[in-house]
Amino acid sequence: MAADREIKRRIRSVKNTAKVTRAMEAVSASKMRRAQAQVEATRPYAAKAWEVLTFLARLRQSQADLQPLLQDRTINTICLVLITADRGLAGGLNSAIINTAWRQIRQWEDEGKKVSLVTVGRKGRDWMARFGVPMRATFANIGDRPTSEFLEGIKKATGADINSVAPIARVIIDDFTEGHCDAVYLAYTEFGNVLRQTPTVRQILPIRPGDPTAPMAPDYIFEPDAQTVLNMVTYNITELQILQSLYESIASEHAARMVAMRGATDAANDLISDLTLSYNKARQEKITKELIDIAAGANALA
Repeated sequence: MAADREIKRRIRSVKNTAKVTRAMEAVSASKMRRAQAQVEATRPYAAKAWEVLTFLARLRQSQADLQPLLQDRTINTICLVLITADRGLAGGLNSAIINTAWRQIRQWEDEGKKVSLVTVGRKGRDWMARFGVPMRATFANIGDRPTSEFLEGIKKATGADINSVAPIARVIIDDFTEGHCDAVYLAYTEFGNVLRQTPTVRQILPIRPGDPTAPMAPDYIFEPDAQTVLNMVTYNITELQILQSLYESIASEHAARMVAMRGATDAANDLISDLTLSYNKARQEKITKELIDIAAGANALA
């Protein structure tokens, strides 16, 4: 009897867990659809903006010394912006990007370079803190709808009221221009589809000239002058690249969590089936024993 009660208790517990995971799957699916639409809407703009910036860098390569973000110098210190989630229960999403970043850090250190971190998200911050990697700054609770002061159109479309990218951009740009680091890399999870999210590490500073063989206009007319325009554009488009990386990571997080919760729900349902079978067997065994006892008692009285 005690075994029956224990199995029934476990069945109730697993059913409650399945309800939670099913609800989390539904919430993540809703958030993932919104984040996916956000990524697909901004990705072409971010890619084209970066392409234009590399063309401008190529056009003004002779004046690179006048533009801090175009200065290409010997790399001794690297700043890595690691973007992870604030929460777990997303399968292997966080561990994949953290392991990718960690391998890259070890490779740089083997080459004799120093590495400092700017972490976005608690998971990456907590993991790197345990291993003693120097951190320049940490950011958490960015939310599902980060925005940028530069992208007023996106801010209105998403309904966001805060500028959550500017502090991140300001930290890394100030460090680069003041010489605290010689290169800046982004480590984030690129969203492919619901089942494919790719850990990515890419360099954003210094801004390197584009493909010299690619066709482009021979020159541009700048108002008021080239340096004033480049000073503003380089900062804004660098900020845009960080924002796009956050969008990619947010969409990847919700997709991974939805898949993980769906797997957890399926596993819970399978466990409920197994426990129900065990309960029925135990109950049948108890009934059989009671019938045998009754039959034995009847034979003894006969």
